[in-house]
Amino acid sequence: MKAESHQILRSRCLRKLWLKRMMRVMAGQSPLDNPRNSAHAWARYRRLMVFMGLFTVSLVTIALTVLYWKIGLVSIHFYIATALGITVAMLLMAALMGLVFLSSGTGHDEAVADSDKDR
Repeated sequence: MKAESHQILRSRCLRKLWLKRMMRVMAGQSPLDNPRNSAHAWARYRRLMVFMGLFTVSLVTIALTVLYWKIGLVSIHFYIATALGITVAMLLMAALMGLVFLSSGTGHDEAVADSDKDR
């Protein structure tokens, strides 16, 4: 019983030491920590999302018009599913790619240290 508690305590201590080391390695200053840089980056991200939202609405309108012109009135559920599918796919893609651009464009990616360089 005493050996088990000693081993549990040892594993907790090792985990805490590992976490402290990882936080030290990865704790570079990010340009997003600066409120001015952060506000600029998030404003650019919002502009991108507004543009992609408007583009998505126009794309859905065009797609539904073409489908109605080619197929005709099939079922309202078909058009609802098509509109939702295009909208969700486009906005999810825009949000994720926008976050990649935000992270890369502000220098946040470079602030994270590469732990393999230490080895």
